[in-house]
Amino acid sequence: GDLNECSTSYCAKDSAGETAVGNPSSANYQAHAGFNTDRTPYLQFIVNGTSINIGVLSTGSTTTTTATFSVKNYLSSGYSVVTVSSPPQNNAYTMHNLTSPTASSAGTEQFGINLVINPSCTGLPTNLGSNPVQVPSSAFSFGVAASGYNTACQFKYVPGDTVASSNSSSGETDYTISYIYNISNITPGGTYTFNDVLVATATF
Repeated sequence: GDLNECSTSYCAKDSAGETAVGNPSSANYQAHAGFNTDRTPYLQFIVNGTSINIGVLSTGSTTTTTATFSVKNYLSSGYSVVTVSSPPQNNAYTMHNLTSPTASSAGTEQFGINLVINPSCTGLPTNLGSNPVQVPSSAFSFGVAASGYNTACQFKYVPGDTVASSNSSSGETDYTISYIYNISNITPGGTYTFNDVLVATATF
């Protein structure tokens, strides 16, 4: 087998007579077999960045929005994705973030997220968000939403929390973050900003 057989104009990978291919694994170890197995570990993390104006918040309803990112890793024991940003801020004031999984409640100051589909939640759009999508399939990709962020209609936000992970090398997993914003009658008025910074780290 040859991983990098090149002339001045072309390159090819080739193999002949392979008898063992695939990804055998146990609870503590894994191996990638085959002549054409790439020996270079990598972590791919794509955040589909965008700037969203969620408009004017109201005590009578919940404001929502979504964002997406994807992760895949190779030749590692998995990965974790951590959110590290402060909750929405208005000058020195920080919106109340949900420190445990909680249902949305209009009229109560709340900021939280989850990474699953919310099919039918009181006061929220139908089918808000999405469950993690395995690409090309669950036979090759294994990313999951983390505990605390994996229950429909329940939202949480704690800076430093792991929000998604995989326990093994994984093909691509596409994640959708659903955000909820609620204010109360005593939430200070003004412009709130939130810059969601995510950090992906391979584990070995």
